[in-house]
Amino acid sequence: MFRFILGRAAMAVPTLIIVAVSVFIMIRLIPGDPAQLMLGDQATPETLAEARRTLGLDHSLPVQFGLWISAVLEGDFGTSISTGKAVLPLILDRFIVSSSIVLSAVLIASLIAVPAGMVAAWRQNSLSDLLIVGGATLLLSIPSFWLGLLLMLLFGLKLGWLPVVGYVPVSEDPLAALTFSLLPVATLVLVETGVITRMARASTLEVLRLDYITHARAKGLSERVVLLRHAFRNAFAPTWTLIGLILGNLLGGIAVVETVFTLPGLGRLLVDAIFARDYPVIQGCLLFIAGIYVLVNLIIDLMYPLFDPRVTAE
Repeated sequence: MFRFILGRAAMAVPTLIIVAVSVFIMIRLIPGDPAQLMLGDQATPETLAEARRTLGLDHSLPVQFGLWISAVLEGDFGTSISTGKAVLPLILDRFIVSSSIVLSAVLIASLIAVPAGMVAAWRQNSLSDLLIVGGATLLLSIPSFWLGLLLMLLFGLKLGWLPVVGYVPVSEDPLAALTFSLLPVATLVLVETGVITRMARASTLEVLRLDYITHARAKGLSERVVLLRHAFRNAFAPTWTLIGLILGNLLGGIAVVETVFTLPGLGRLLVDAIFARDYPVIQGCLLFIAGIYVLVNLIIDLMYPLFDPRVTAE
């Protein structure tokens, strides 16, 4: 197991290096001078040159990359050009907001979608199967931002049950934090439930056609026992992989939902930094997101043997 973990971690290193190089190059392709944006149009050539020297923009690109990556390895992601704050604490503060929303949404969506997908597969071509598949397809077809706006309109403006926009940390007021998080979490739950349901149904259908399922039924086992004891573990393995991909993707890609509900999360921080040409924040966010994605997939791989008895750590 330890060798497996080391091997998977070693495989992640080239990925992170490629991501770091790609991020550094793509950011430099964005039009605009960070020093000019920071100082404004009234900046003199002398102050502009001094700002570029302070930001390290007067060096060649290889030197800039070397200085940045060496600082990152020491845990220093730089200082934000826009706010003057350290980038890493800023990212971690925003990541707490995003992770609380994403983890809750993925957990709830999985608890709903996996049983629904298995029931649809078990009742294939029945009315319940058609309703579940139709509902999942409908949820897949709705853009997350539009669904969020609909929920805001219904539960926030029309009914007045929930606050429309804003965020309250759990440390300040747990109940208020819950009410402000309900609509963003519900939006992600509805969107991701459709994806997970279709995967759970497809993988369960494939498992139910295998010979050992026929043998279990021939022994006189009830359908409930066949589904839960024999089909679930093998059918859940592909769905577990999809859940890991969704989790990694949402942790770095819920900028749209965060913008709709004005949540101070990691995705919104990245969008704001792109508009401000804040190189350190953009580079730090993208590298952090890539690291989280790699870590989530590593955890998924390590837990795969728990759900699929055919897979071992060796």
